[in-house]
Amino acid sequence: MRYLQAAAREADRLVVAINDDASVRGLKGPGRPILAEADRAELVAALRGVDYVVLFPEPTVTPLLLALKPDVHCKGTDYTVDTVPERDTVRAYGGRIAIVGDPKDHSTRDLLARIRDGDRARAPGGGQGAPPIKE
Repeated sequence: MRYLQAAAREADRLVVAINDDASVRGLKGPGRPILAEADRAELVAALRGVDYVVLFPEPTVTPLLLALKPDVHCKGTDYTVDTVPERDTVRAYGGRIAIVGDPKDHSTRDLLARIRDGDRARAPGGGQGAPPIKE
């Protein structure tokens, strides 16, 4: 959510590209995605600041970038401007790359591992009530 809020501040309209189910399985492995593409798209579309949601089947968003040519291409903090896979594509059409959001210290993979292991001690807040809210 913080990633999308930061991305929305970078542009007039926010188009969020979501991997379709087949590409998520190819990238993340069997048993993924946890939520079906239609459900993921509906959740993202409901967030304030999101104007459009597009599903894409490719491993990277390059074909969609070439079709839309957005002024700004946002990626999360697990990237740098120089490690964004689509950087050459964005630069070639004159776009800009923005690294946005909070540190990637939480992931679906880690959450699933904690659930499987029954390890609430590693959960935010130490398993005591609701986790703290990051501002």
